[in-house]
Parts: sequence; structure tokens; C-alpha cells
Amino acid sequence: MLSIVILGTGNVAKHLFDAFLVQKSVKITQVYGRNPESLSYFEGNTKVTSDISQIKDADVLLIAISDDAIVEISKRLQDKKGLIVHTSGSVPLDALPKDSRCGVFYPLQTFSKERAVNFKEIPLCIEALTEEDHELLKQLAKSISDNVHRIDSNQRKSLHLAAVFANNFTNHMYHAAQEICEQNKVRFELLSPLIKETAAKALAISPYEAQTGPARRNNRGTIGKQLNQLHNEKLKTIYSLLSKSIQKTYGEKL
Repeated sequence: MLSIVILGTGNVAKHLFDAFLVQKSVKITQVYGRNPESLSYFEGNTKVTSDISQIKDADVLLIAISDDAIVEISKRLQDKKGLIVHTSGSVPLDALPKDSRCGVFYPLQTFSKERAVNFKEIPLCIEALTEEDHELLKQLAKSISDNVHRIDSNQRKSLHLAAVFANNFTNHMYHAAQEICEQNKVRFELLSPLIKETAAKALAISPYEAQTGPARRNNRGTIGKQLNQLHNEKLKTIYSLLSKSIQKTYGEKL
């Protein structure tokens, strides 16, 4: 049985905790969080601490905290026995202590506390300095996911950047669409079938082939009218930039 300590109490930490908790091959021996109040979620199922000097040894010390704090926290773990692993998409493996056993355990998914996820489908991108530690991470990853990949730091950095475009920026566009709907007393939910079909079509036939809309058709009249509809200068700039990018992609000029 693999023993793990989870450092962090945010969305990623909670989802990983829930996934590992039901696995017979994994034992969560401790959860660390700076704020004692944030540890209430984990109490009753494992030991908790807000004192980093009290962190226990384990097969894997899993750091699931903000990117900016990973380096400092990992330095505090150098005297522990176990593989020090972070869950970030953008922090390289060599940011972890040089004289320690280190690795990466990156779940490629968006996590919110209100939404349950199926970990079996989530890509888990793993990296380690040695083959032995890679096999250890592979065993840990396969305990919760059927979608495990060996990805190095440069590949992971690019994958995370792609994810920002595919998820974070796209979601921000959903927010803009919701604001436009609400301002004009139209139900945002009416866009639900369109949102689902857009994602399904991009995966089925490629985003390039799936592109539609006034910019793809070089419909200057519609583009001009929609720009006039927008009174928010930020949204007007975004609309114009994206339209020009689509036109350039398909060889058309505005």
C-alpha cells in the first residue's frame, strides 16, 4: 500500500483527497494546510496539521498548492523520506530541491468545489528523475485514473498553456456571453446546446474545420453591426482581435 501526505487544502487537494480516499492501494496518512480552519474538510478521515514541522514521512509527499508557493514549501520537505511531488502544470521539475527525490503529478482538468469529477477519465501527467520513481508515480496515478501519461516539463508547460486557451479563456468568453444575455434580458441557458455542440464538434473534426461565424465567412456587414452593438470597450476590443485572428487563420482580410 502506498502512503501519501497531501500538502494543500484547495480545490485540487480536495479532489485528489476524495479520489485517493476510496482506493484500497493508497493510504492518506496526513493533510497539511496553513489555515487550521481549512483542514475541517479532511478531519475524521486522516490526520491533519497546520505545522509544517510536523509533516510525516510517506512514499509520496504531494504538494497541491499555488504555483508561487511550491518552491518554498518543497524546501521545507528536504529532510523527509519520500518522493516530493507537485501538481502544477507550469512549474518545472527542476524547481524542486536538487538533492531530493522529486516528481510531478499533474491532473489536466479544471477543478471547482461545487463540481464532482470522474478521475478515471482525467489525464494524469507524471514526471520523475529516476525510472524507479516514475514507476512509483505510475502506480499511484493508475490507482485513480485510466489516462496516465509520461510528460516532461517542456511538454507539460506547453500543455498547460494550451489548457489556458481551451479552458480559462473559453470560460471567460462564456462569462462575456452571459453578461450580454443578462443585459438584454435573454436566458443564457439558451446557448447550452450551442456550447455543447461546439466542444463536441471541435473534438470530432478538429477546431480548424469546426470554425463558423461571421469572421470565418468574412461577413463584414455583420461584424460591423455587432461591434456597434457592444458598448463595453473591453468586449469590443476582444471581439475585434478575435475576428481578425480568425480572418488571418483562414486567409481573409477584414
